[in-house]
Amino acid sequence: MSGPVSDLAPAVSNDDLAAWLATPQGRYVLDWELARMDQVSADIFGFNALQIGLPQVDFLRANRIPFRFLTCVEPGAPVLASPEQLPFATHSIDLVMLPHVLEFAANPHQILREVERVLVPEGHVLIAGFNPFSLWGAKRSMMRGKGPVPWCGTYLSVRRLKDWLALLGFETQAGAFGCYAPAVVQEKWLMRWHFMAAAGDRWWPFAGAVYVVQAIKRVPGMRLILPKWKDARARARALAPVTRRHEAQRSTETNGTRCTEQ
Repeated sequence: MSGPVSDLAPAVSNDDLAAWLATPQGRYVLDWELARMDQVSADIFGFNALQIGLPQVDFLRANRIPFRFLTCVEPGAPVLASPEQLPFATHSIDLVMLPHVLEFAANPHQILREVERVLVPEGHVLIAGFNPFSLWGAKRSMMRGKGPVPWCGTYLSVRRLKDWLALLGFETQAGAFGCYAPAVVQEKWLMRWHFMAAAGDRWWPFAGAVYVVQAIKRVPGMRLILPKWKDARARARALAPVTRRHEAQRSTETNGTRCTEQ
């Protein structure tokens, strides 16, 4: 690392985000995200899986990869490291989980570059984030990003995230939006707006408060094309008798013409 881990800590700590996830509003978001990530990660296989951030929640619980790692910047983490400088070998991880890491990071693009580095070819990354084009994103805009968690983050749109992933060689495999209720605080009001989940999936699917995006690291194959010298010589030899036969025919015709003239 280039410096102490504390110098690389994000503005929002995992403890702050975990405390908000424990509220009715946060639990509403977390329940949807866990259900979606469980569904997607259950069919991803390999040897090593990595979760970056939020050590209070196990986002790898439904995955069957045998070796799992958890890294964050807070002391006491199983792997103490900054997401911008992951202490893992290149092409060593099969699955990476990023639960609300990018929107609270100072350099989210560098985090994605590190994820691309450590992932094996055809490795998977699952990203959970807040949608700026939603009722929750509108509330964040009204607060100008200066409120408490989670309104102080820099929300990334799915389109922008896909562009970043494409530049790094990722192919977006799947994605989903969820949590269409307004950003109310009390649980009873969240329950009253529960009908918007089914309506949102049908009528305004891109306006969910949060999203989960799955991407796969693609590595284009390279094929070396060599000149086919042997085939060229074989074709030349195959054509040689035909050429000689045509030359002999022309010679015979020429001699016949001369005899006729004489």
